[in-house]
Amino acid sequence: MSDAATFLRRALLALCLVLPLFAAAKEAAPASDDPVLEARVMRIAAELRCLVCQNQTIADSHADLAQDLRNQVRDMLRQGKSEAEILAYMTQRYGDFVLYRPPVKPTTTLLWFGPALLLIGGVIVLMLVLRRRSRLPDDRFEADVAEPPEEAPEAPAR
Repeated sequence: MSDAATFLRRALLALCLVLPLFAAAKEAAPASDDPVLEARVMRIAAELRCLVCQNQTIADSHADLAQDLRNQVRDMLRQGKSEAEILAYMTQRYGDFVLYRPPVKPTTTLLWFGPALLLIGGVIVLMLVLRRRSRLPDDRFEADVAEPPEEAPEAPAR
């Protein structure tokens, strides 16, 4: 084996041993030095839906937009805005969809009560179908087809 091949092998081995040291995971540093402010940011962020993620709050999301919205909430808190003012601003800008728990009002009625109405409707339909089927005579249903019994395999002759 040539000296160049040996050198390349050793260099590759050293790289494989050293590379994992640079990939060590660390806990994310808080964006603010003030833990009280950061707690308020995360509490408000837990009330806001990420607009690009499916069913995640901006507190849970790692999307760029969610990070931008968290920074915007942080800046608004530093300016002295209250939680209600921040939520009102976000709702005015992005609509009720941005709220993780939208308010009950005429435009969100179907969102809040639609699943219960569908469940109740399904139960009513099921009860009607079962009641109607119980009133039908037996000759309206297909007869059960009896399967012939399986024969036991014959034992091989000795």
